[in-house]
This record gives sequence, C-alpha cells and structure tokens, in this order.
Amino acid sequence: MRNLLFCWLFLLLPVPALADAPAEPAILVFTRTAGFRHDSIPTAVATLRALGQAQGLRVDHGEDPTVFSTGQLARYRAVVFASTTGDILDPAQQAALRAFVEGGGGFMGLHAAADTEYQWPWYGELVGAWFDSHPPGLQTAQVTLHGGAHDGQAWTVTDELYNYRRNPRPWVQVLATVDERGYAGGTMGADHPIAWCRPVGKGRSWYTGLGHTDAIYADPTLRALLQRGLAHVTGASPHC
Repeated sequence: MRNLLFCWLFLLLPVPALADAPAEPAILVFTRTAGFRHDSIPTAVATLRALGQAQGLRVDHGEDPTVFSTGQLARYRAVVFASTTGDILDPAQQAALRAFVEGGGGFMGLHAAADTEYQWPWYGELVGAWFDSHPPGLQTAQVTLHGGAHDGQAWTVTDELYNYRRNPRPWVQVLATVDERGYAGGTMGADHPIAWCRPVGKGRSWYTGLGHTDAIYADPTLRALLQRGLAHVTGASPHC
C-alpha cells in the first residue's frame, strides 16, 4: 500500500517546463519594406535559411515589427535585415533592437538594409553607412576580399553597386572593396567598401551592399562571405 501511495505522489510531481531546456540557436530574418521592394527578397531568405541551417541554426522569417520586443528578441542570437527599406520600426521597437545588439546580440544587414531608418541615427551607426545612390542598372566590377584566408582574393561581381553617404572605413573592419575603375557610376573613389563588420556595445554588426539580384545568391563566393558573417553575428566565430 505504501509503495502504491508513493507511485501516485510521484505522478503528481510537476514536470519540468520545456523552457528549462537549452534554447535552440536561432536567427530572425526580417524583410519588412516601407519603400522599394526587391524582387530578390525570397531568394535572400532561402539562401539565409540554407546557410543558417548548415550552421545548426533555426531560421525564422517575418515582417511583423511587433517581434521587436525584449522578450521576443531574447529567442534569437542575431537579427538579419534582408533588403529592408524605409521607416519600419516604431520608437519602442527601435529601443528593443538597440538593447538586443548592445547587450550582446548580432545584426546582419544585406543590400538595402542601408536604405532603412534614415531618421534613426543609431541605426546608421549600426549598419556603418547609409545608401546614397547606385549606377543605373547592373554593373560588373572587380571586388577584392580582405582579411582571413581569402585576403587579396579577386572576385568578379555583377550586381547593383551601392554608393554610400560616407566611407565607413574609419569605424569598421572592411571585408571587401569594389574597384570603381572597371564600371560606370561609382562615386566613392579609390576606396569603396562593399562589405564590413564592427562591434556595437557587447554585440556584433555585419553588412554587405551586395544582394540585389537573385543570381548573386548562387555565387559561391558570396555564399561563403555570408556564411562567415552568420557565424560571426551569432557568436560562433570571433572573426568576421
């Protein structure tokens, strides 16, 4: 009888909540637009999903800005703005993103992420530079990679090549530059960064201006660059 009572009492004990288990590492890919919308956004999302899953990350995609709250962002290691445009977060959501990054989270921006939140000075510092202009149509140019095992590697790219309102070099670690001598419409001169990274508080920011076309997401060099960026902003690698 005593053993039977013990068994019943054991069954009544509370079961540990699933929330007590280690959280699955995850990133949020955010693609809300309030200006120009890139046709390549679905391809960018699919690419990030594949690259993230290869690194053992769950990849959530959405456009609802209410996810930018302290509680919801705590589920993620990094947030990716994939060709976002315009004013897409309200002040409370902006504060949540800032607290997330400065508290140790990661941020990755692709292409038109630099064409976003012009009225929010902190965001401009997070990305490193805002979009200024681009040549008409697509341009083919030589890009040089900097740092790591690929330092000095040349790479031919056909994409929409952004010019920026400032050269971000004094504030960032430049990962790739584009040679304006090989195409028409560059406005930044002999030093034209097109990918870079920087620390922000306790967190990490990584950006590339490439990513306008569907085709470029199939380029193995860009995919490798994005994979490096994901590993960095999620904290898996100290190197960007």
